[in-house]
Amino acid sequence: MVMRQMRENTKWIMLVTALAFVALMVFEWGMDASGQSAGGVGEIGRVNGTPVYYEEYLAVYRNLYDQIQSQQEEPITSQQVSDIEDAAFDEMVNAILVRQELERRGIRVTDDEVRQAAQFNPPPGFAQNPGFLTDGQFDFQKYQDFLATQADEALLLQLEAYYRDVIPRGKLVRQVSTGIYLPDNLLWQRWRDQNETVEIRYIPLDPGQRIPDSEIEISEADLQSYYDDHEEDFEQPLRAEVRGVVLSKTMSAADSAEARARAAEIRQSILEGEDFGEMALIESSDEVTATENGDLGVFPKGRMVAAFDSAVFAAPVGEIAEIVETSFGMHILRVDERWAQDSARAAHILIPFERSDAAEIELLTRADSLENLGESMTVADAAASLGLETQEVQLSTEFALLAGAGQVGEGAEWAFEEAAVGDVSPVFETSQAFYMIEVLSTSPAGVLPFDEARGTIEAILLQERKMQRARESGAGLVGRIRAGEPLPNVAADAGLEVRPAGPFARNDFVPGLGRFNAAIGAAFGLDVGEVSDVVESPSNAFIIELLSRTPADSTEWLGQRESQRQQVRSQIEQRRIQDWLESLRTAARIIDRRDEVLQPVDETAQQSPFGFGF
Repeated sequence: MVMRQMRENTKWIMLVTALAFVALMVFEWGMDASGQSAGGVGEIGRVNGTPVYYEEYLAVYRNLYDQIQSQQEEPITSQQVSDIEDAAFDEMVNAILVRQELERRGIRVTDDEVRQAAQFNPPPGFAQNPGFLTDGQFDFQKYQDFLATQADEALLLQLEAYYRDVIPRGKLVRQVSTGIYLPDNLLWQRWRDQNETVEIRYIPLDPGQRIPDSEIEISEADLQSYYDDHEEDFEQPLRAEVRGVVLSKTMSAADSAEARARAAEIRQSILEGEDFGEMALIESSDEVTATENGDLGVFPKGRMVAAFDSAVFAAPVGEIAEIVETSFGMHILRVDERWAQDSARAAHILIPFERSDAAEIELLTRADSLENLGESMTVADAAASLGLETQEVQLSTEFALLAGAGQVGEGAEWAFEEAAVGDVSPVFETSQAFYMIEVLSTSPAGVLPFDEARGTIEAILLQERKMQRARESGAGLVGRIRAGEPLPNVAADAGLEVRPAGPFARNDFVPGLGRFNAAIGAAFGLDVGEVSDVVESPSNAFIIELLSRTPADSTEWLGQRESQRQQVRSQIEQRRIQDWLESLRTAARIIDRRDEVLQPVDETAQQSPFGFGF
């Protein structure tokens, strides 16, 4: 039995050879033992002179494609295909750079290191293999006995290849991330920032709303002077004005009603005696929890989406709660345990919002019709034929958003690289919609002309001068409060409101104040009862009074200090590796010839897991 399970793990072993290198994703290398290409289709690029072979790239692409498809029910869209293609090429570049760096540093692995690792550091998946468990725990003796007596030669060769790949990468990771020193004062500061809290009351001066624009004078010379002094702020990327039409994938009212009705039916059957866990296995679309009786485990308050979180911390424990609706669908909820308002353990059955087969066919038919019409009509005429509305937007190489469709990078790429003014695109797809665009005009990259920048400059100067007025008037209010007048009385005399806030920590978002700004910093810099100077955020100004402070618990910090140290070290290591890899990419000579070599035969090829026209 163990031997059969090991054979089933063979493919998996080869897929996880890059696990030790934290910054790289798990993927198939597609190389033989010599590191050369296994096939002869040709190169699609080079990295410092090392070829990027098509077959290896295709293996990475297929693996990423399969990973993403396994995580979503909807078919992969054309936009996702484009993103996966780029991600696969990036992974190939990273892999080659790492291999070159291993060679440059002379990092090798010895036979003894391979033997030691095989004996005492099994590949991750082996630790869960039932054949190696005793009382639910991994049994090294069983594993080592298997290697010594039952493992066939093919498996041993694959294990050897795994360790000869992983061990050098582990050495490289240690070299890149070595020398991290985390003193206690740094750990305490992080703990304090997360756990020390304050309560305040504050006066928002709100200059943008309270001071009329008519009271602020801005001359033509002021506008021109600002433009001249900040010309670099008006650098613009390549832009295109487009007319777009969107065919939304939003569920119909009938589809949503069907999901609600199905959820109600399942909930009622559970109330009448059906087993919750069995119903989760049969009905729930949450594949992760369905096989675990719907169990979500223990999670803190605030971890889940708002509607679900609120229901979990309000529903009776041990009972089937009322159905909860979120963007994911309808949740049949059972709260199994709850510790005040801190954390809870719950189970759910998710009934997703799904289009009916008829609605799906209708949507795809309309998308096909839209594309066919676009071959001989403008977007406006094609949309009108189908009773759809159009919108005009500006796309840029830095920002490509179409209302109702979301990010439309694929459409923007077409507009900038393939289209001429007046051209109508094919129909593209995002997770939210199908869409088609027509190029109305294009603008080259460069500095925005003064006349076009005038409105932005005027708004900036208005805000600056209103803020200056707020500082001046606010300083008078601060003086009165510090002289002994109660803050609420001073605010009332000035026609201003007083708002409470807290308790909140330094890292929290505070409604009305924001996050990580001068107002939050000022609140923690005050003594209890002290009033701040006028403090500015990007869009407002405040006078703050500290009401109370709750220090972070140093005893609790000491109890978790070492686990915190490990967590912070891991975060820093990952950042270092990412920065190091990015520096390698910046210094490398990378040639990408995919546009020359890989040409899809037709649109259906782009949707296949291959995406390259065969």
